[in-house]
Amino acid sequence: MTKAFRANALRTLATTITYLEMSARPARPARPAPVGKVALLRAERPPRSFYLWLYRSVGRDWNWTDRLVWTEDGLLDVIHHPDVEIIVCNVGGVPAGFAELDFRRPGTSELALFGFLPEYQGKGYGGYFLDHVIDAMWRPGVDLALVDTNARDHPRALAMYQKAGFRVVRREEAWLIPDAHFQGAFDLPPSAEIFNLQRREEGAG
Repeated sequence: MTKAFRANALRTLATTITYLEMSARPARPARPAPVGKVALLRAERPPRSFYLWLYRSVGRDWNWTDRLVWTEDGLLDVIHHPDVEIIVCNVGGVPAGFAELDFRRPGTSELALFGFLPEYQGKGYGGYFLDHVIDAMWRPGVDLALVDTNARDHPRALAMYQKAGFRVVRREEAWLIPDAHFQGAFDLPPSAEIFNLQRREEGAG
């Protein structure tokens, strides 16, 4: 079998997607910076290669695969859009994690991606960075902030978002395609057509 896999050749992963929202900027004291030289910088029009390196490095353990099969133009149209912000958390001058904020829908901000490389997880950077990201989401004109996570993400992701002030609004069952650790899914060419999400909405309860 070649690496130009089709959807039916890949193992699928069932998961539950949880959608959360925040309707007002949270009132909280500023969180002290973690130990070390931490710098939060916006990546302005990042090269595709750098973006995909971050995406792979952060998302490999959590089945982040959808951006890997976008065309080059399709990906750059999003990450270079004036209403999309990519913020990189640097620790000691090294990219440790990143967030992608999407403001393309009027009045709404969405935290599309958020995470850290494995070497920087569990060291106190996540909460500090998330507070900064949430503040950035509440730019003038925004009245609703959104984020979603799924059961294949980091096991503490949902609790972290809830602690930060997001509330669950609904859940969906879905079949994620592909399993990122099966048959080289991370090495698929950009033209591969492999995604076909099937979802069933459920009340958040």
